Amino acid sequence: MHLHYSIAALPLLLSVFGSVDSFAPFHPALNLLHQRSVTDNNNNDNNAIAMTPRRRNTAKGIIALHSSTLEQQATASAATSSITKPNSSPNAWEVHKFGGGKSSDDESRLTFSLITLTPTPPPSKASLANAPLYRTVGDLLLRESTGRLSSGPIPTMAVVSARGGMTDLLVDVVSSALDDISQAESRLQSALEGQLTILKELLEPFSASSEEIAREIEGNMRKDAADILSVVQSLRMIRSVPPSVMEVVTGFGEIWSAQTLYAYLKAKGVHVAWLDARDVLIVKSDGANAGLGEKGSSSSTGGVMPLWDETSRRLEKWWDDVGRREGVHWDDDHHHDDVADRTTAPIVIVTGFVATSNEGVPTTLKRSGSDYSATIFAKLTRSSRVTMWKNTDGVYTADPRRVPEAFSIASLKYDEAMELAYFGAQVLHPSAMVPCIDSNIPVYVRNIFNPEFAGTVIQGRCASLTDVNKDGKVVNWRSKKGVIPIKGITSVDRVSLLTLEGASVIGGAEVAERFMGSMADAGIDVLMVTQASSESSITVVIPENHGKRALDALRNTFELELSRSNVNAISLTDIPMAIVAIVGEGMAMNSGVSASFMSALAKANVNIRVIAQGSSERQVAVVVEAKDVSRALRSAHMAFTLSSTMVSVAVLGGTGKLGTALIRQLNKQKENLAKNLKIGVCVNAIASSKKMRLGENGACLATSNPDELLSGDAPDFDVDVLTAALEADVNPHRVIIDCTNCDEVANYYEKWMSLGVNVISPGRVAGSGPLERYNAIRDAQRANSVEWQYESSVGSALPILTTLRDLMQTGDDVQLLRGCLSGTMAYIFSTMNEDTPFSEAARQAMGQDFTENDIRDDLTGSDVASKIVILARELGMHISVDDVEVESLIPEEMRNKQYSGNKEEINAAILEDLKIMDAPMLKRWKEAVDNNLLLRYKFVIDVINGKCRCNLEAVPGTDTLYRLRNNENLVAFETSRYTTSPLIVKGAAAGPELAAAGMFADLLRLGRAFSTFQT
Repeated sequence: MHLHYSIAALPLLLSVFGSVDSFAPFHPALNLLHQRSVTDNNNNDNNAIAMTPRRRNTAKGIIALHSSTLEQQATASAATSSITKPNSSPNAWEVHKFGGGKSSDDESRLTFSLITLTPTPPPSKASLANAPLYRTVGDLLLRESTGRLSSGPIPTMAVVSARGGMTDLLVDVVSSALDDISQAESRLQSALEGQLTILKELLEPFSASSEEIAREIEGNMRKDAADILSVVQSLRMIRSVPPSVMEVVTGFGEIWSAQTLYAYLKAKGVHVAWLDARDVLIVKSDGANAGLGEKGSSSSTGGVMPLWDETSRRLEKWWDDVGRREGVHWDDDHHHDDVADRTTAPIVIVTGFVATSNEGVPTTLKRSGSDYSATIFAKLTRSSRVTMWKNTDGVYTADPRRVPEAFSIASLKYDEAMELAYFGAQVLHPSAMVPCIDSNIPVYVRNIFNPEFAGTVIQGRCASLTDVNKDGKVVNWRSKKGVIPIKGITSVDRVSLLTLEGASVIGGAEVAERFMGSMADAGIDVLMVTQASSESSITVVIPENHGKRALDALRNTFELELSRSNVNAISLTDIPMAIVAIVGEGMAMNSGVSASFMSALAKANVNIRVIAQGSSERQVAVVVEAKDVSRALRSAHMAFTLSSTMVSVAVLGGTGKLGTALIRQLNKQKENLAKNLKIGVCVNAIASSKKMRLGENGACLATSNPDELLSGDAPDFDVDVLTAALEADVNPHRVIIDCTNCDEVANYYEKWMSLGVNVISPGRVAGSGPLERYNAIRDAQRANSVEWQYESSVGSALPILTTLRDLMQTGDDVQLLRGCLSGTMAYIFSTMNEDTPFSEAARQAMGQDFTENDIRDDLTGSDVASKIVILARELGMHISVDDVEVESLIPEEMRNKQYSGNKEEINAAILEDLKIMDAPMLKRWKEAVDNNLLLRYKFVIDVINGKCRCNLEAVPGTDTLYRLRNNENLVAFETSRYTTSPLIVKGAAAGPELAAAGMFADLLRLGRAFSTFQT
């Protein structure tokens, strides 16, 4: 492709490369262009080539205007009305900033509904992404300028970013030019046509009145594109991309965006002007060739500072010239044609992101710098407020992608907002607040998609440490009911730890000076510092992409000491790390804040590598492994009651009797739990014996109809897939409720607990199964600080295990347990008589869901034997089911018989076979009654003698089992304290509703444990 340049592009090339001498040798045509340009300028009595094309607005569109001409015209027309007092308006300016949206988390992080337990889908675009959204922005500006004040319309300034994705497109144009200029030209054309498509769609409804506007703006954009192409073509000659080129080219995204919004408002008949910030905003930078900065960075704006006096002077001249020309500025000396228009507010559209250096070279305020543009112009115009329009409902307490319970913060101090921004909360650029702090201008963060919501207001300074310490009184933060010491929790991803160990020979002060000096010389951003004076060791936290450079710099600095072993080691972490920080003014002089933070992380099984607290006492930051960040954020968020304690629950056997009853109870009590206990239950996994359904990314499932949920395209039940989902769930409070009573599932308990998952099991296969597996589960539970709750496995909702543990933990010596642990047996022997045979009583128990799925488990005594083993193991007895003496009430042949058919057919066949037991059971019943005794299926755990048994026994009226009724269970505790009369736990304990209530109680015990630090 042949290189081509235009006279118009030459000033732009000069602004990039500095002089013709820098690039003329590469192409003969450039000398000719230079000569023609000088000749043209001499003819206009202008001996200097303009550093960059300047433009001004007219009613007909946009025309070229050199900066020297602007100054001459502005000087000739003395301003009679300052821009800070527009048109003698009683209201001050209000500045609005609109973002273009990014394809990654570059500027605005997220969109979630306010204070919801589950996220709502974010809008797919941000403020300036397509024609409808440009229209939304324009109409919003008109509404805002109309005024909510009784004093009338409000002068309105809008600072705009490039349309969504434009900056990245222009970066690609520059980057691809080195290798393939055709590809660069194609990408440039794509970027241009995308903007023009939006322009045409916006102006289409106003075709009659907007043709001239559209034609002139389109021509201007195409001329800009030609200039851009001329600049990037030169890159092939110098074979590199100077930072200034990237800044010049990417700035056109804002230029085009501002003109597009201007054209829409102009077509609507609004008196509006647009301002190219490069014409007025003059800045100096500590990093002259820093380029755009890193994508997504929010830590600084590259040391860019406005030259306030020069910028203010230029802005006043622009206002008096272009503002008057466009009809947004009028005064008594320059009468406006339409008196009615005097009652309207002026609207000015300003390009964000771009500026001009004090050397006259186009530059930028670096990535995400449009926020900075807005607050700079707010200070220049003495605005009453700045509104940052994002796609969020303000500044959130945490990143809602990681903490779904996060919600919008009503108000922040400037210092708090800057701390949050420094530690990664990218909703507002940290440097953007400085101009507003200087002038005490409130900053509002509002949602373009939810403009009725108030959002977050940022204003005022935090009290200084001197003022805070005057009182000198330290109180525990939990004693202040309803007062939360922190405002938000945030994180910085992709960091590394650089550590120098054991430099005690050198001396601590010298080590620190040389260490930090090497970081500064290498241009390393140090985010956190910790030092161990006893070992003269220092660790700094740095961006991950600075790691190798920092390591090399530090090794070079201490090269001699390393060779002499005066320094033990210099190391850089090789695993991804991240910073997690809590921020809030209320932390100062309040004890227990750090303890709550650290304890929450410990409960979430998050290991802390580095800890640092700011001297301002407004933040505490820790470094953790990157894989633990989301869990750390959620646990800390819950610990400070910034949200309800959210418990992620997986229900296995969710379509069975127990699972269905449990889910029904959870759904019924969900609002009550959230309101009164501040506990949210999120069922994000449910499974039957064949199918399962997992919530996407841990989202809660609609569990009103479990059977329907597991029908259709539900995947097959796979324990390994479920386990992977549990591991991926970042909620620190995860619980599996296993209603299956399945050995295969019980084999996973140990693994689940090793992942930090709590287990609730109403089934008995784990608690009474192989002793080796039981001990392994117990070891995993203790090692990972998780809970294994199985109260309902013994007595449904009765607190039998809880009572036993309380006795033992308070030092009581439990000697004997006795009673009845089978609701089925209790019902049968309370119901049978001469008129109701044994098999009929069993049928009635089965009909009321008192029995196990297979009633033979009840009648053989195996169900009770399993419960005995669970209790005995709690007592420290190392026994198995085979060690229990068990009396079966059915013959061995029936016990081992294989039945076929569906569930109803199998149950009917079992009951039919059970009739053979009617006569012998009636005989035993009569013998007991004749002796004033009653039949009861009794268990005994003799701790002293190490014996356990269960059998059918005729008990006298003095026995506690004598008055056992219906489906009751009873356990009598004989202990060293309860000698004269046993402690008795007694109550109904059969049926899925009671068993589900026991599981629910186990879940609530876990929920309360998770909520330890709630006020």
